[in-house]
Amino acid sequence: MEQTHTAHNGTTTATPGAQRRVLVVEDDPTIVDAIAARLRAEGFLVQTAGDGPAAVDTAEAWQPDLLILDIMLPGFDGLEVCRRVQAARPVPVLMLTARDDETDMLVGLGVGADDYMT
Repeated sequence: MEQTHTAHNGTTTATPGAQRRVLVVEDDPTIVDAIAARLRAEGFLVQTAGDGPAAVDTAEAWQPDLLILDIMLPGFDGLEVCRRVQAARPVPVLMLTARDDETDMLVGLGVGADDYMT
């Protein structure tokens, strides 16, 4: 069910983020809470996972529209999460990580990430 907004001129537009599902995968609670709070404020439905195995399980069960993914995770890393999630069902992936080496970025994009932000 998409949320809409009717403008004063009578046109109806979808609310940004309306009913879009975002899975945030990050092991730092402060970072994950900040990202999730901002996304929820914009109208997105948000689930979080703090390690690689939980991320893959949640992505499979919840079918997100976007995956925001850290590389350095317990269990197995974000690169492996990206590989496994993309193998099951293509989903847009934003790598959000402190690792800013060009090689890390190329590997992230190579395993299926759509963008890489440091």
